[in-house]
Amino acid sequence: MKHRSAAIAGIVGVVLVALIVLFITAGSNSDPLAVDTNQLIDKPAPDINGTDTEGRPFRLEDYRGRWLLVNFFATWCTPCIAEHPELVAFSEAHQRTGDASVVSVAFQDDPADVADFFDQRGGDWAVVADGEAGISLDYAVVALPESYLVDPDGTVVYKFIGGVTKSAIEAEMAANS
Repeated sequence: MKHRSAAIAGIVGVVLVALIVLFITAGSNSDPLAVDTNQLIDKPAPDINGTDTEGRPFRLEDYRGRWLLVNFFATWCTPCIAEHPELVAFSEAHQRTGDASVVSVAFQDDPADVADFFDQRGGDWAVVADGEAGISLDYAVVALPESYLVDPDGTVVYKFIGGVTKSAIEAEMAANS
C-alpha cells in the first residue's frame, strides 16, 4: 500500500511539473489567430488562376508590377460586411493611379449571393470562388476575413487578420516599399 501511494504521488508530481512547464513556456500570446500559421510572409504568393464571377479569366501573375490585396471573405460573414467599405475606398483610391488592386476570394458562397453583395455594397474588382481549387487552403486561411498584401514582385509582405482599413493597407504598402 505504501508503494502504491508513493507511485501515485510520483505520477501526480510529474504531471504537475509538466503542466507548470507548459504554462511557463506557452508565452503571453496564445491567440492562434495572431500567428501566421502558414508562414507566407516574405515568400511568393500562392498562385491564383481561375475565372472571376463575371466570367473573366483571373491570373495572379497579371498583377505583377503593382500591389495586390488578396481578400478572403464571405457574404454571410459579419466582419467581412463591415470591412467592405474600406476595401471599396482603397480600390477606388488606387484605381486612379493603377498602383494597387484588390481580388476577393469568396469562401463557401453562392455566386448569386456574391453578385448581389457587390451590387448592393459596391466594389469593382475581380472576385474568384474558392471552390474546388482550394485557394484558401493554399493561403492557410484560419478565419474570415483575412487578407494578404502582395508586393509588385509577387511576394507576400503582410497578413491582415480580421477586417482591414484603407489606411492600414496603405501603411503596410509604405512600410514595405
